[in-house]
Amino acid sequence: MATSPSLCIENLKSALDDAGIGQHPVEVHGAMVGLICGGVAASRDGWQKPLAELMNDGQPLTGEIKNLVTEMHQDTKTRLADVEFGFVPLLPEEEEPLTERVEALSLWVQSFLTGLAIIQPKLNQASADVREVIQDLAEIARVELDVSEDDESEAAYQEILEFVRMAAILCYAEFRPESSVADVADDKIIH
Repeated sequence: MATSPSLCIENLKSALDDAGIGQHPVEVHGAMVGLICGGVAASRDGWQKPLAELMNDGQPLTGEIKNLVTEMHQDTKTRLADVEFGFVPLLPEEEEPLTERVEALSLWVQSFLTGLAIIQPKLNQASADVREVIQDLAEIARVELDVSEDDESEAAYQEILEFVRMAAILCYAEFRPESSVADVADDKIIH
């Protein structure tokens, strides 16, 4: 059984607070997904070092925060590599007020774009589809936080959330290291 997003956010928030790191859990997840989707090397230092630079001024992550982030990294890679696992951004659940969810989505997207840009500095040379998606994500990151708690706003949020999810998958498909493709293919071969 998968851990609920709220519990993941609470556990990560507690570990971040204990470590004195002033990041919101959705920012950590967004940056991590950006690094993965940008094609960061799969080795331990390949993703941990740039993530530590983004969230902890370059200081290595230790203790509980390191364990949580490592688990989150593995889960995220698995979900991105195999669509059957259903990648979704780590965001507050729908029971939370829409304003909080919109703000969290904006933070997630900002961090995703930052992680992506750090690993993939030549984004302007990406495919036209990816360049267009990145421009759209930049607009989403600047979303107005004054939203109504009504069905129309909820539907718009869900549509934007689905766009963000698919945008991350598109970036992953374009930039993932070739070994990720081979690893997924090898896992599906029955011996």
